[in-house]
Amino acid sequence: MILKTKLFGKSYEFKDLYDVMAKANEKKAGDILAGIAANSSEERVAAKLVLSYVKLSEIRENPAVPYEIDEVTRIIQDDINEKIYDEIKDWTVSDLREWLLDDKATSFEINRISKGLTSEMIAAVCKLMSNMDLIAVSKKIEVTAHCNTTIGKKGTLSARLQPNHPTDDPDGILASLLEGLTYGIGDAVIGLNPVDDSVESVVKVLKRFEEIKQKFKIPTQNCVLAHVTTQMEAIKQGAPTDLIFQSIAGSEKGNEAFGFNAKTIEDAMNLALKHGTATGPNVMYFETGQGSELSSEAHHGVDQVVMEARCYGFARHFKPFLVNTVVGFIGPEYLYDGKQVIRAGLEDHFMGKLHGLPMGCDACYTNHMKADQNDIESLAVLLTAAGCTYFMGIPHGDDVMLNYQTTGYHETATLREVFNLTAISEFQQWLEDMGFVKDGKLTEKAGDASVLL
Repeated sequence: MILKTKLFGKSYEFKDLYDVMAKANEKKAGDILAGIAANSSEERVAAKLVLSYVKLSEIRENPAVPYEIDEVTRIIQDDINEKIYDEIKDWTVSDLREWLLDDKATSFEINRISKGLTSEMIAAVCKLMSNMDLIAVSKKIEVTAHCNTTIGKKGTLSARLQPNHPTDDPDGILASLLEGLTYGIGDAVIGLNPVDDSVESVVKVLKRFEEIKQKFKIPTQNCVLAHVTTQMEAIKQGAPTDLIFQSIAGSEKGNEAFGFNAKTIEDAMNLALKHGTATGPNVMYFETGQGSELSSEAHHGVDQVVMEARCYGFARHFKPFLVNTVVGFIGPEYLYDGKQVIRAGLEDHFMGKLHGLPMGCDACYTNHMKADQNDIESLAVLLTAAGCTYFMGIPHGDDVMLNYQTTGYHETATLREVFNLTAISEFQQWLEDMGFVKDGKLTEKAGDASVLL
């Protein structure tokens, strides 16, 4: 592996593959904080040049975290289709980029080749791509999954209905939920972030969600985004649960900081398949976000794009129904401003899709970042152009429980109209039957929750 190059008369030499990877990354506050970022734009270009000549086999032989000490690495490596890997192992990272951008690389071909790619390979090619490259390739890839309905089909754009409340008040949750439904939000999932992570509270909210779902015959999925072990206990106590959720990291140490390991997720999936209320077979929901490993000192000196890619390699193993990156949630220590958030959102979406995941995005920011609602709307437009599977839907885009800003009910409705997209077919039919949508557009009933009271 050649780890040096000469650029405009100056020599650049890198200590190892992951030094190259880090310095080839677009500017990110998290990499600067970790002390691994490029020192100049020239060094970044030099690192990209060196990375472009690295063979995929060399990346596989040098995982970001050693196989012997990390179960995420073992899952990524052991899940690779060896026959497909043998076909492409002599490609360089540049070869992979050129192939992905070629018209001959259809969704079918890309989904096939992805089974021979490790997460580190996917992160590497991501670093060589412009924003438009990321959009162009992502747009080609169709990934579907089925829980009670099928998400990810061409021509659709879905949304998670997130009726969070600062005290988990059932009536407050219900008001947000019903209003969101009238705007066509909730076909991906009705999913609450609870204030109270107790089993008792989770059971209560899930039962309320199921009552609403059954009363109005809503074709969707439900989930309360408590800790995975809390949700498992809720199922054991009879809570009607379609999806089990967990935030995940790109290393075993990072997942341990979240309070679980791969065996926990496997047990949760099996429990949901056996005692959950979904049709399946996809019953898991994962969230990620660049920088989470660094925040728990679990990044092993590796840059945040590589660690984020490894999240998707871990997620792929459990065949989830939903995966999304909460792209601007962690804060300016990791993504400093709107430009970095937009780049990270496009990267994460691309890497998730290339892993074969039904990839969504919580296009969001926190109040102490140099970003605003225009940045998030710009990201949502770019991601919709890239074929993003789903966004979040929160009243006025302002989460009063988690205290961050994201996409509201109107944004998804507008994006569907601008890009001529619909909700998941069964949910779209429900919207039309209820009179909330006519001829593909919202009616005057949109926003009037009293229709459902």
